[in-house]
Amino acid sequence: MAVLSKLRGDRFGRRFTQLQLGLVAYGLSMALMIESELGLDPWDVFHQGVAARTGLGFGTVVILTGAAVLLAWIPLRQRPGLGTVSNVLVIGVAVDVATWLLPTPQHLAARAAFLLGGVVLNGAATGLYIGARLGPGPRDGLMTGYVARRGGSVRVVRTVIEVAVLAGGWLLGGTVGVGTVVYALLIGPLAHRFIPLFTIAPAGAAVSGPADRRRPAPA
Repeated sequence: MAVLSKLRGDRFGRRFTQLQLGLVAYGLSMALMIESELGLDPWDVFHQGVAARTGLGFGTVVILTGAAVLLAWIPLRQRPGLGTVSNVLVIGVAVDVATWLLPTPQHLAARAAFLLGGVVLNGAATGLYIGARLGPGPRDGLMTGYVARRGGSVRVVRTVIEVAVLAGGWLLGGTVGVGTVVYALLIGPLAHRFIPLFTIAPAGAAVSGPADRRRPAPA
C-alpha cells in the first residue's frame, strides 16, 4: 500500500499513460517494419527465427522472449517494475493488432517510408516508456542495467546488444535486410536522444533555469 501511495503522489497518472502510449507505439513501430518487408530490427529477426523454428505466433514469441530476458536481469540486480510487466504483456499484443490493421505497401517509396517511420517511432517509443520511470522493458533493462552497473554510453551499449541479438536471430533463420542495418545503426543514437527528452522528473524536483544559474552558490 505504501508503494501505491508513493506512486499516486509522483505523477503516476501521467507516467502510466505515457508508459502505455510508449508500449503501443513500440508495437506499432515493429508492425511498420514488418509490413515494409525491407528487413526487421535485430530483436524481431530473433523473434522471427524463433517463431519459424517453433511454429509459435510472432506476438507470442515476443511475449515469451520478454519473460525469458528477465532472467538476465539477475546478475545486473535489476528490479522489475510495472513498466516491465506491461512491456512483456502489451507489446506482443500491440504488434499483432497493428500488423493486422496496417496495409502492406507495394511501392518501394512507401515501403521505405514505413521502414524509416518504424525506426524513428521505435526510438521515440523507447524514450516514452523508459522515461515514464515505471521500470524498463526486459530488453532495455539489459541496456540500462549494464550502464548503471558498469558505466558507459547508452548509445554504445544499446548498439552492442542489438548487434549480438541480430547475429543470434540470423543463425536461427530470421530475415536480415537493409532495414536491419538501418535500425542497428540508428537505434542507439535515437534512444540516446529520446530517453532524456521524455523522462518525467519526480514530483517536486527542482528544475534549473536561467535564474537558478545566475544565483550565487552559498558560502
